Amino acid sequence: MFALSNLIIALAKVLDIVLTVYMWIIVARALISWINPDPGNKIVIFLYRVTEPVLGPIRRIIPRHNLPIDFAPLIVLLVIIFLQSFLVQTIIQWAQEF
Repeated sequence: MFALSNLIIALAKVLDIVLTVYMWIIVARALISWINPDPGNKIVIFLYRVTEPVLGPIRRIIPRHNLPIDFAPLIVLLVIIFLQSFLVQTIIQWAQEF
């Protein structure tokens, strides 16, 4: 049973790393939105392709009311922090109880 417990803990840690990397990708996307990036740049294209499937639906749900600030990245960052604090930690504690 200890092998299954270690496997679950390892998967939870990998999930934590993936969420952290995605969090930094969201931060990078927010930072480049402050400047006028070249839309043909491969990094800009990558950031838009990776983040838009998550940010787009949030933008449609939350009305902007002509505000100059996009709150979608902030909401995604808060969700990621919640998932890291709650979901990952719950999985690790659950696996340790085996």
